[in-house]
Amino acid sequence: QVQLVESGGGLVQPGGSLRLSCAASGVIFSVDTMGWYRQAPGKQRELVALITSGGITNYADSVKGRFTISRDNAKKTVTLQMNNLKPEDMAVYYCNARMLSFGSKWRDYWGQGTQVTVSS
Repeated sequence: QVQLVESGGGLVQPGGSLRLSCAASGVIFSVDTMGWYRQAPGKQRELVALITSGGITNYADSVKGRFTISRDNAKKTVTLQMNNLKPEDMAVYYCNARMLSFGSKWRDYWGQGTQVTVSS
């Protein structure tokens, strides 16, 4: 069974840093784009950052210059380094990956979500 498992959320003060990690597991033939999304209470899920298998990145304007996405293709992991966190960054963060697995077509997979709380 293919799944994405996230780790690294928690409570941080404004201006602080957190590092989110996500690992794909299962019988996976190939991984395309990986990314992070977030959803705050009462709001729609929004894109935070994407990274292609070739390393091309894309960021939401609100996080540019503060967040960095990276991946390890061999380990099938994606990481989001979040610096200078602001209260408006507080949300549940979800890992996403487009993957090809055994007996399936290319499809999007989602992690279970990890809470990021930014508060003094």
